[in-house]
Amino acid sequence: MGKNKQEPMKIKTKSNKTKFIIIGAIIVIAIGLSVISTNTSTQEDNPIKPISIDTTKGSPILGSELAQVTIIEFGDYQCPFCQKWNQNTKPLIEKNYIDTGKAKLIYVDFPIIGPDSIKAHAGSYCANEQGLYWQYRDFVYANQGHENNGWANANNLKKLVAGINGLDIDSFSKCIDSGKYEDRVKENKNIASKNGARSTPSFIVIGPDGQETPIAGAQPYSVFQKTIDEMLA
Repeated sequence: MGKNKQEPMKIKTKSNKTKFIIIGAIIVIAIGLSVISTNTSTQEDNPIKPISIDTTKGSPILGSELAQVTIIEFGDYQCPFCQKWNQNTKPLIEKNYIDTGKAKLIYVDFPIIGPDSIKAHAGSYCANEQGLYWQYRDFVYANQGHENNGWANANNLKKLVAGINGLDIDSFSKCIDSGKYEDRVKENKNIASKNGARSTPSFIVIGPDGQETPIAGAQPYSVFQKTIDEMLA
């Protein structure tokens, strides 16, 4: 009788030990995962939310795709205030935020000044075929003429961009004459309008949590600096 009474106790003790071993293993695994998690990069701990604005048909990204802040510019190559921003504010943003991997810039066409603006923007994608999108953009802004005086029509544009180092002007000319990117430019214009752009330049700065801050006009560097720093804080 005594043997029969002790046998269940023996099984129960073994069961309890097994439970303790399983629980202990779970705790060890949990601690291990916690250590791994705390040693991963900030990028993995705080994944960047995808932006809600369609920029797939805009410019190639200037900067790192992993940058936590996205600056979207809606501009027109004939816009004098866009030129001002490009020459005065963009270099400082590029130096302090883009080159350091904190922010990236995407340019979305918003040609509202005149019909030549369509050609000027289409030309950026012709230049992009040769890997010279941003060189084209900066060069055209630096050599911008007066609004709607013909400097950005197809013929004058070909002469102008011949000054871009490395650009094959024959290939560029065939591309611009084909009109192959004009629908893309018009589509970007619609995207800009749908996202609140009413004038040029207009900007939307998007933080790592998806928060969007609109900025209207060729604002000085300090305005962008404050906005970006608050998003990264």
